[in-house]
Amino acid sequence: MTLEQEIERRRTFGIIAHPDAGKTTLTEKLLLFGGAIQTAGAVKSNKIDMGTRSDWMDIEKQRGISVATSVMGFEYKDLKINILDTPGHEDFAEDTYRTLTAVDSVIMVIDCVKGVERQTEKLMEVCRMRNTPVICFINKLDREGRDAFELLDEIEEKLAIKVRPMSWPIGMGKTLRGVFNIYENNLNLYEPNKQKRVDEVVEIQGVEDPNLSDHLPDSAIETLREEIELVNGVYDEFDSSAYLSGEMAPVFFGSAVNNFGIRELLDCFTEIAPQPHSRETEEREILPTENKFSGFIFKIHANMDPKHRNRIAFVRVCSGKFQRGSNYFNVRQNKNFRFSNATAFMAQQKETVEEAFPGDIVGLYDTGNLKIGDTLSEGEKGIYKGIPSFSPELFREVINLDAMKSKQLEKGLNQLMDEGVAQLFTFEMGSRKVVGTVGALQFEVLQYRLLNEYGANAKFESVNIYKACWISGDDDKVDAFVKDKYRHIAKDKEGKLVFMAETKAWLQMVQENFPDVQFHFISEF
Repeated sequence: MTLEQEIERRRTFGIIAHPDAGKTTLTEKLLLFGGAIQTAGAVKSNKIDMGTRSDWMDIEKQRGISVATSVMGFEYKDLKINILDTPGHEDFAEDTYRTLTAVDSVIMVIDCVKGVERQTEKLMEVCRMRNTPVICFINKLDREGRDAFELLDEIEEKLAIKVRPMSWPIGMGKTLRGVFNIYENNLNLYEPNKQKRVDEVVEIQGVEDPNLSDHLPDSAIETLREEIELVNGVYDEFDSSAYLSGEMAPVFFGSAVNNFGIRELLDCFTEIAPQPHSRETEEREILPTENKFSGFIFKIHANMDPKHRNRIAFVRVCSGKFQRGSNYFNVRQNKNFRFSNATAFMAQQKETVEEAFPGDIVGLYDTGNLKIGDTLSEGEKGIYKGIPSFSPELFREVINLDAMKSKQLEKGLNQLMDEGVAQLFTFEMGSRKVVGTVGALQFEVLQYRLLNEYGANAKFESVNIYKACWISGDDDKVDAFVKDKYRHIAKDKEGKLVFMAETKAWLQMVQENFPDVQFHFISEF
């Protein structure tokens, strides 16, 4: 198969949602319908090996939430599908933001009971930054939810995007009878089944087909016809170019936990979703069809296998062909590395991969040489753009509870910061270490992982810090500022200078007093 043919059959997407919207369940059901697994395991399953495939860390199983991005690949209808299941919990939003740099499109899961929630809006803003194509899946139809039209209005209003229903619910909750597939003009009757895929589809010639009466009561048919007429009158026809430019979101309805509405979503997705596209480096735009390999690291995970203290760097292939055992150039370090161990993923299950193509996600075993944002290439020196670090919301000082384990704590903190779990700031005065996170749950995860993976016993004490601001400007101006505010100056893990402001009012006053110094809330400047 040629490089162009390999690229054409790739579809790489992320699944994003507010916590508890059913995102991880949908991921697993897509694997089920894609034939990658035969039986789906719920989070609550009493068999340890039957937990949902994409939540595998101990702390995820205990809490029933995703705290790390999982990568899974499978074949479906001669296509190679790569799914990245992201954390929904807002405390881990930064991992999700970085993951969105590695996908070509997203499926956004919305709870039909709760509608568009705060985290959904924030995730949509990140998608809009890159004009990422979005498909909406309105989940949990088996519950008594809100009116379908009301949900669509809310999506348009809160997410500022046009919608086009591609399927339509027939009832909801106890009255749910099925979904009419507008895109394919067929009917999928509701039959709850939590573990096996449901494939029965009734072929009909649209909502006027007299055969509908064989499957639905007259009252349901009449309501369906009225609603489909309204859908076609109110919403624009599906426009592929509007979807690909991030201006229109196709909408599907279903119940992930009952395997319902998944086939319609997957079939339509494989038809309309974009294949890998060109990406910008600092030097130029790189096409996926270029012969030379290039890619970037968007995630690092330590200790995926507790028995082996390994680090795996997740690389998004952007151009050319990746080949295991080849030497590739790390642009940041200006030197070549040979990657003899390369893996593809089905959640925690890994298999050695000999080659990979644009759109694929490859795991590289790493001993500490690679960092998030690194670009790998066959010699070209441009760095891929767009993997920022945001200023954290919460700050706590690291307190070592066991002086004998200082080295383990240091190593654990460094590796977990490399993963992007949180950010570490070391004060110039006194070498105090302060960790910044987006949410409080991250401190719990850090403490748990430091103890269980590194044997380091630490606690995190609150400190009076409002904001971490990266600073820049003329050297003499920055030097004068650092000298004046020495007690409040720290360095991040990359050695960049950071001003640790104690209050909002004080930060504003300092900004006014030092107009020649720039204060940044994102590390990419």
